[in-house]
Amino acid sequence: KEEVDNKQAEEEEEKSPKLPELSEEEKKHILNSQDFTKFFLRATTIVERAITEEIDIFVDYTGGDDEDKDGLESDKDRITLSRQFYDDHWSRHRTVTSIDWSPNYPELIASAYNQNDEAPHEPDGIVLIWNLKFSKKETPEFVFQCQSAIMSVAFSQFHPNIVIGGTHSGQVVLWDSRSYKRTPVQRTPLSAAAHTHPVFCIDVLGTQNANNLISICNDGKLCSWSLDMLSQPQDTMELQYKQKVVPVNCMAFPTNDVNNFIVGSEEGTVYTGSRHGNKAGISEAFESHQAPVTGISTHNANTQVDFSHLFLTSSFDWCVKLWTQKGYGDYVYDVKWSPVHPALFASVDGSGRLDFWNINKDTEVLFPHTLTHF
Repeated sequence: KEEVDNKQAEEEEEKSPKLPELSEEEKKHILNSQDFTKFFLRATTIVERAITEEIDIFVDYTGGDDEDKDGLESDKDRITLSRQFYDDHWSRHRTVTSIDWSPNYPELIASAYNQNDEAPHEPDGIVLIWNLKFSKKETPEFVFQCQSAIMSVAFSQFHPNIVIGGTHSGQVVLWDSRSYKRTPVQRTPLSAAAHTHPVFCIDVLGTQNANNLISICNDGKLCSWSLDMLSQPQDTMELQYKQKVVPVNCMAFPTNDVNNFIVGSEEGTVYTGSRHGNKAGISEAFESHQAPVTGISTHNANTQVDFSHLFLTSSFDWCVKLWTQKGYGDYVYDVKWSPVHPALFASVDGSGRLDFWNINKDTEVLFPHTLTHF
């Protein structure tokens, strides 16, 4: 019986297909192929997670699956240091120039870096995608490179696999995490039709089916792009106020508004404007700070009360200020402090509007608390 079993095993082995022997040239061709590179990078990422973590290791950050995209639960009562992200090779001797959170994967952060002066042969611009979910993973999820220092970075809320960067040379570059390439898959031209100065502001606006990339460089030129084709802008605008160029440092659009915008400038002034309409361009100026404006953030609370007219600004003058675009439309006739609340006062204007204002004990900036119309 044993001889019969051995004979059957030998016959089955002869019938089974034998793997062909590969030559050294064929092995090299497979190792250098795009399919093997994708498989190897994906497999090593999963193995690294499996070794270091005890949570779901199969999340795909290229947007190729339908995994749970919820981020980590935040502690609403306390603010504590959660993570520090540093890569000994890519972060060393570089300055962080811009940060953006992924709107599709809340645990992902993109950080942009300028050049490493002690490594002249490495790319000047680097973008690292860090992951908050895997606490023991010390390496970035993705590493993207560019030959010019990156001054601004942004995820595309409508394309989970797309990361966009604004460079010091004036180019806007686009990386695709699905391509498994560290270099940009698209870039804008270096020409007078586009940007020729550092691009400090980029944002993707619109809807899933109709969206545009908006970029502004330091010489005040605003460009609107299609992410499908960066060879030339769809629309351009020169931002000027009283025939003077606005040197833009930062930009923000109110929530769900693709037309009106706010920009901060090098001279410390904040400007409001619009992309389209009869009054396209800069419309109003706020003499806000004594130094360059470094950041602008519009209020994006999703409530029944409209806070879209509120925005914050920061500056090198050591100040953070809260502004409203809804000013008084008439003479202000009176103002009174509250007799019971030390931080509350009221004002009334000629149109019959009564405003209640509340000041924080740690700030010098006034902001509207409640508005009442008669």
